[in-house]
Amino acid sequence: MSARPPGEARIGLRHGAGGPAMRGLVESLFAAGQREDAPDRIGLGALDDGALLRVGARWLVFTTDSHVVKPVFFPGGDIGRLAVSGTVNDLAMMGATEPLGLSCSVILEEGFEREALERIQASIDATCREAGTFVVTGDTKVMGRGELDGVVLNTAGIGFAERPVRDDGLRPGDRILVTGTLGDHGLAVMARRHDLGLGEELRSDVAPLNGLVRAALAAGGEAVVAMKDPTRGGVASALHEMAAKGGVGVLLQEAELPVRPAVRAAAELLGLDPLQVANEGKALLGVRPEAAKRVLEALQAHPLGRDARCIGVCTPERPGAVILDTGFGRRLVAEAEGELLPRIC
Repeated sequence: MSARPPGEARIGLRHGAGGPAMRGLVESLFAAGQREDAPDRIGLGALDDGALLRVGARWLVFTTDSHVVKPVFFPGGDIGRLAVSGTVNDLAMMGATEPLGLSCSVILEEGFEREALERIQASIDATCREAGTFVVTGDTKVMGRGELDGVVLNTAGIGFAERPVRDDGLRPGDRILVTGTLGDHGLAVMARRHDLGLGEELRSDVAPLNGLVRAALAAGGEAVVAMKDPTRGGVASALHEMAAKGGVGVLLQEAELPVRPAVRAAAELLGLDPLQVANEGKALLGVRPEAAKRVLEALQAHPLGRDARCIGVCTPERPGAVILDTGFGRRLVAEAEGELLPRIC
């Protein structure tokens, strides 16, 4: 077993933030005792959005996620829509855009309102229909009052990928595409939680992306070489991970970053960087340069990709680094060290 890093005697919120602390915890503890990847299996040690299991000529993609958000209802969505979308999107990021089915386990606090639970279930059903899938199995547990804060959902999903897409395929010259505006989910939840009085201009982007990704893969084929959804830790964390695995640097153009004016204003007010804020309905795609234009056009033709942009390019310099060109100079884009907003997804 790996030695415990100094000062790591207890788990902190940063270990669930999607950044380097969480990756370190998974690598040093949860993945340490698992079998290594094999030609017919890519598992936990790869730290991808799911596992790949060879079944005949195809790959079965298997993913699981737990969902905790406060409040459970927020502008643009709720924990039910979040749970289904998160699992569908993790499958899609690995090339499985037609999910065979999902599981959903519900853990409730004693006293949780039945009306709220019915709203959540209705949202789960509606989001499944939107994604073209079903909840086929599940479980329910109830804990004592005060032992849990309301409700926790765990979902898992399976689907086949004819050509799996990993998050480690970037090479120098590849273009980085994002499917829409940044920071919508995190700032919408923060505004509602803390009653910031910013009205309904801030709305979560939470949505199942499998149809959008299917269109991108149809347009780009094997030229789509890496995908990741920038949830916890935002675009900054996702790109750091993709760059490190691919052995490339990523140069972003600030002028091309799509950020809604309300999100930009709220982020400036709160001292946050939209690149570090969670998204729940966006994807990052690494695309070979010759296919970037047609993939971008396919994204922009889809209702969920109208604000898609090419935001950067991969370089051989500074592998693992993400650099922002502001138009006046360049600066390193850092990953957030801690949890900007706990219980967000």
